[in-house]
Amino acid sequence: MIAHLQRTATTAALIPALYGLDDPRGRRRPRLIGADYRGADKQLPLFGDPQEVLGGVLDAPALRIGSRAPEQPVWMCSVRSDRRHPDLSDAQWADVARRLVTATGLAPAGDPHGYRWVAIRNDDRSVHVVATVVREDGYIHNTYRDPFHVQAECTRIAAELGHLTRTVTTAKDHRMPVITISAEPSGSVVATGTSDDLSATLLRHAGFKQIDDWHGRRHRLPTTTPRPDAAACATHAAEMLRAARYKVDLDPRLHVEPPNTASQQILDLTDELRGSTNFAELGGALDQLLDPDDGMLVRLQEAMETASEQITDLDPDQVELSDRFGFASDQLVAVQAELAGAVDEVQRAASDAAGSAEVRAAADDLRTRAALARSTTAPVANAPAVPAAAASTRLPPVPAAAAVPAGRTR
Repeated sequence: MIAHLQRTATTAALIPALYGLDDPRGRRRPRLIGADYRGADKQLPLFGDPQEVLGGVLDAPALRIGSRAPEQPVWMCSVRSDRRHPDLSDAQWADVARRLVTATGLAPAGDPHGYRWVAIRNDDRSVHVVATVVREDGYIHNTYRDPFHVQAECTRIAAELGHLTRTVTTAKDHRMPVITISAEPSGSVVATGTSDDLSATLLRHAGFKQIDDWHGRRHRLPTTTPRPDAAACATHAAEMLRAARYKVDLDPRLHVEPPNTASQQILDLTDELRGSTNFAELGGALDQLLDPDDGMLVRLQEAMETASEQITDLDPDQVELSDRFGFASDQLVAVQAELAGAVDEVQRAASDAAGSAEVRAAADDLRTRAALARSTTAPVANAPAVPAAAASTRLPPVPAAAAVPAGRTR
């Protein structure tokens, strides 16, 4: 499957292409095969002619936020399948469209304030997914990674349908080699285990020289490198390799603590964001960045504003340079306004996820209790009836002399 993305200012601009008004082969008859209108205030069709939908229903969220809307708020993804394989049904193409908007984040499952979208077919072996990049709550979707997510999902779908002869793997399926960076008794610093070109390139970038001999491929720092510089190069190489998902075994003698600079703090926060495994951890990291009183973003804005004022104090004639920093400060203020309340939304998402987990746990507990109750009561209900004669039979009493005395006996 091949996907093609494009943006337009309104959905009306898509009508000539979807209806074939400019096609020399003649007009087409597009049809809806799936849709999600989110907060639309009227009943809209899910199937049939899409003309009513293309008349402005998808444009409504962008019109609602006015000047904050992007110049091209309409997003369209056209997908075509391989002609060497049978065409998909409308239901299958509708499932493809839903998976694409889910993969890009336009329509995540269980999100009532997501983006409006429709799936339209006007030709064989293809589907057109038309959506708006403005959510019902006014948030604007970032389309930077959409081409990667769309094509990755198309490849995954094609593999599931058997249209690909090779298997589709993800980054988690690869086991990256272990690279060891150690200090030899002679004092030289050597990196071993670099069996691929990417790791070799990263080590060369850190200052290592590649050596290919009967020992195999190795990387060594020049022997003239001073000890502090060698430790710094080894630490920098380990950081780059770990960022590329390699497992690195770094000699403790070569480890250098990073300086506590503003750049390093931002890098540490970026690593914390990337390593978050749930919404609670993500919210905690974002709070350090977006806190309105003490966050990194507001501190950066204050630094830009201070720089602008200081330039004016040092030389009143440097108006243009001062304005550049002032404009940067104003843009950061706009960014803060755009992200106001974002941390609260992430924390609400964490609460919703925790509540869903509790509900699932309670449901599992109830099912377990019900299963135990059924397994306990079933044998009693199915046990055979005891005959009356056997029920009335009693053992004869034991004579007093035959009773076993208490205590130890020989």
